Amino acid sequence: MKHLVRYRLELYLARLFWALFAALPLATASGLGGTLGRLLGHVPALARRAESNLSLAMPELQPRERAGIIAGVWQNLGRTVAELPHLEAFVLTNEEPGPGQIQVVGSEKLTQHLAAGENKGQAALLFGAHLANWELMNAVTARLGHPIHVVYRAANNPLIDDWLWRIRESSALSALAKGRAAAQGILAALKRGEPVGMLVDQKMNDGIAVPFFGQPAMTAPALAQLALRQDLAVLPVHCERLAGASFRVTFMEPLSYRKSGDHSIDVTAMMGQVNEMLEDWIRERPEQWLWLHHRWPK
Repeated sequence: MKHLVRYRLELYLARLFWALFAALPLATASGLGGTLGRLLGHVPALARRAESNLSLAMPELQPRERAGIIAGVWQNLGRTVAELPHLEAFVLTNEEPGPGQIQVVGSEKLTQHLAAGENKGQAALLFGAHLANWELMNAVTARLGHPIHVVYRAANNPLIDDWLWRIRESSALSALAKGRAAAQGILAALKRGEPVGMLVDQKMNDGIAVPFFGQPAMTAPALAQLALRQDLAVLPVHCERLAGASFRVTFMEPLSYRKSGDHSIDVTAMMGQVNEMLEDWIRERPEQWLWLHHRWPK
């Protein structure tokens, strides 16, 4: 009963903030969210985790630099939350983006490889990270005429999780919470030749150890396992916040991979390639990654 009361209160607050941000213009909502993120987001336990993660991953940084990055993380997180009610309001462009715009780079690669897969009766896998506004991978692919199935981590509050699921389902082919049911949904989608997108930068306790920022990190192997077993194209999707509520989403060439005959070695090699790419993206804009997550073992 106590949990249910808390869950309902959290859902009420989430909807209240949603209504507030939805009532504002996109750029205004994003700016307010960023300000609130910086002011309200300094949860001591999460701040310590971010500090620990940065010290481990980028030991060359000075304390002042780490503090600046962590402040930027909270600001980016606040902006991302405030932008959620406005995902359909973003304008796609090929030019340098202004407020409320997303510069799309490489959309022809997405179309080309999805079409090639369809011709062969094969699906494709897309992957990204919790960078900038990570919900844009799903939103942009749908706007380009290529809706995908999205895999996500369920929220701890089941009422909020159900609410967010409905939001994600509005622009995706389906939204699949990580777990056994998601695995079945992914396999069914791939069997039908439908693309699946996932964020692959978070810790998976029963995953495989793969270097990330030079440190062993438990990494979900599903992306590589699926690609290797079914010979699927694996397309990286890089999202960057350029300024305020303006973004660039880049669809990159598929990963190049070969099969050695040892599936386990091949999976580790591919996820190593993925982690290297994610690390490069994060180093470019470290304040836009979710350093609050417990990514490495203690």
